[in-house]
Amino acid sequence: MALLQQMCSAPSLARAVRSRSISISATRTASVSVPVPSTPAPAPTLTRAPHIDSHVLLGMSEPDLQQLATDFGQQKYRGKQLHQLLYKTKVKEIQDFSHVPLAFRNDLQEAGWKVGRSPIHRVVTAADGTIKILIKLNDNRLIETVGIPVEDDKGSCRLTACVSSQVGCPLRCSFCATGKGGYLRNLQRHEIVEQVLAIEELFKHRVSNVVFMGMGEPMLNLKAVLEAHRCLNKDVQIGQRMITISTVGVPNTIKKLASHKLQSTLAVSLHAPNQKIRETIVPSAKSYPLDALMKDCKDYFLETGRRVSFEYTLLAGVNDAIEHAVELAELLRAWGSGYHVNLIPFNPIEDSEFRRPYKKAVLAFAAALESRKVTTSIRQTRGLDANAACGQLRNEFQKSPLLAESDMVSESNMVSVAC
Repeated sequence: MALLQQMCSAPSLARAVRSRSISISATRTASVSVPVPSTPAPAPTLTRAPHIDSHVLLGMSEPDLQQLATDFGQQKYRGKQLHQLLYKTKVKEIQDFSHVPLAFRNDLQEAGWKVGRSPIHRVVTAADGTIKILIKLNDNRLIETVGIPVEDDKGSCRLTACVSSQVGCPLRCSFCATGKGGYLRNLQRHEIVEQVLAIEELFKHRVSNVVFMGMGEPMLNLKAVLEAHRCLNKDVQIGQRMITISTVGVPNTIKKLASHKLQSTLAVSLHAPNQKIRETIVPSAKSYPLDALMKDCKDYFLETGRRVSFEYTLLAGVNDAIEHAVELAELLRAWGSGYHVNLIPFNPIEDSEFRRPYKKAVLAFAAALESRKVTTSIRQTRGLDANAACGQLRNEFQKSPLLAESDMVSESNMVSVAC
């Protein structure tokens, strides 16, 4: 979540988006991931995809693709061609692999191989240029991905892709739309990677930042998340420091993530200054005490040297008072220094008992933290004129039958971003 902070409006990008005839609505704002089981207890085992498809090209490295080519009796350089077609040309069907012999293409298909790209089911955009897409997976499940364009003062363009790691989320944070939609399964690595490629294709612009803050808890699908992270870094060529992995803190997984020595940012969804409040809004906090989570964060910093960012969703009358800010500053000081807090004003969702705090309360909370030497930022809310909160759009469409093929977005409707 840290990389989404202080998102400024992008007037020229928004104009470019609005100038095209595309169905419109949404973004992700007060995203919330959450934890799971008890301090020493192992993380829960969740059901993975019922049919793990191992014959998918997307997500494979160049050496793996070279080995695949030789396994099919082809020259090793054919694997490099496959790599270029997947990650540079972004071809979606094996039969469209130009420069690759037809016999090789036929052999791949007959052996059950496929690229691993899914169709876009729905595209909606907010007036500020933020775009949310629904992707229809092979089993007809829908997942959300968000593209957030930002233009800086110098006119250069940054495009952030907010990706999902699960279909739904099992942790059911009380203020999260994704949790209300239920949990179905983990995503496979190619289903994560394809979200970034879909955003790039839609905007006709390279993604510069990736945040694992969409649907699901990344730490409950850590194997696939790490595999997708490798692919996004090495194959799609997005720098590790431009990638953020968000979590509420699943027991034993932060330590495991630290062992990989990634240069990416770890963002921990805290949302409360004490255990009592946290338990009321994050159900899994009951089995993963705040002190245990903070110790894991401290150990993560000591092992990796990477500062942990804390996400804090402000809920009016629940955790947004000045005394809560003071308590939060004391909590962070007790466990070290150099922490960063990203404040997220709650993005209202349907049937929620929570309210968005007034701007005055948000600014006062931030000032109280900063006066106590806590680096603080306030995330700019994007897409409030649409189904902005994570999970809202997917929940809406999951209630009704999938659209017909003719209703899906066509190539001619892709949005161009002029930077």
